[in-house]
Amino acid sequence: MDLKLEGKSALITGGSEGIGLAIASMLAAEGCDISICARRKNPLEDAASQIASTTGRRVIPLRADVAIADQATNFVQQTVAEYGTIDVLVNNAGKSAADIFGDVDDDAWQEDLDLKVFAAIRCSRAAIPHMKLVGGGRIVNITNVGGKQPGPSSLPTSVSRAAGIALTKAMSKDYAADNILINTVMVGAIKSMQSERRWLAGDRKKSLDDFYAAAGQEIPLRRIGAAEEVAAAVTFLASEKASFITGAAIAVDGGVSNII
Repeated sequence: MDLKLEGKSALITGGSEGIGLAIASMLAAEGCDISICARRKNPLEDAASQIASTTGRRVIPLRADVAIADQATNFVQQTVAEYGTIDVLVNNAGKSAADIFGDVDDDAWQEDLDLKVFAAIRCSRAAIPHMKLVGGGRIVNITNVGGKQPGPSSLPTSVSRAAGIALTKAMSKDYAADNILINTVMVGAIKSMQSERRWLAGDRKKSLDDFYAAAGQEIPLRRIGAAEEVAAAVTFLASEKASFITGAAIAVDGGVSNII
């Protein structure tokens, strides 16, 4: 299936590992030239080298912390300076932050909102004028099913992800007339570096594979998802094959969510 992504430019925040790396790799494999950002230099440059050698596409690694306003904006502007335009923006940067309400202080709330909500706001605000100039574009926000179905000890993430889902819907209404289609992919339990870090932080009596297998028993499909499965959904939404989809919140969670 030709997704008609050849020659498009795509920006992915948090693109050095896990879901972000999988998204960047799949978009590049479909013909996109890529720009990725992350805070750590070595993983970022390693990811860029890996994507470029595998796909043959151009990859720009830009070190940036998108939780900081000017760095988020500069990431977009530097990419435009290199590629001339922006066709696809994937707001992926984020991390797991889950605790009970009473144990989440103001600094933790602000850090989570800056990384997961304001980063998406600022990158989108910087990208949209360039998308308008070329007659449209795609924005995909990576959120979490907990944004629609918060559980206990899920703060501040469930609130910031709910904000991301609402942001997606509101923005989709504002920019549909400009052919800028904006959707969110809500992830469930996915194999990632964050998951591995949780395993490393535990007692590690189980192997990582056993850790994943045990966690998968709580999911209807009886397994943890792969980052590439999230990337496939994002790549479809970024493509011309998804040209009548905007404002959608698509769950990639193995069926774990109970919402209709």
